[in-house]
Amino acid sequence: MSRNDFGLRFGEPAQYYGNVPDGRTAMKRGGDVMPKRNKKNFRPTEKGAGMTKAGVAAYRRANPGSKLQTAVTGKVKPGSKAAKRRKSFCARSLGQMKKFPKAAKDPNSRLRQARRRWKC
Repeated sequence: MSRNDFGLRFGEPAQYYGNVPDGRTAMKRGGDVMPKRNKKNFRPTEKGAGMTKAGVAAYRRANPGSKLQTAVTGKVKPGSKAAKRRKSFCARSLGQMKKFPKAAKDPNSRLRQARRRWKC
């Protein structure tokens, strides 16, 4: 099957993001607008990495419908929503530890700092 100038098969609906090859600006892609990387929005590695409360708020303003939340850092009741989020994060980040052994060995890596902050 042949393709047109945009790399699509003829008859396919066109979905362009960013700039279209002929110079027009297409629809904006939803869900990937990140806040500026500064002290207000992102925590430094030494303080546990990840986004701050202000950073999460900025992300949610830029991405309506987002369910992003800050880290679970305090005491939680076993079986509560927060405890389940923590357990899920710890399981995911354990997979990252296995995938990136260099980061797993370094106690100052963002991965290890984040796990410490989440109390994994």
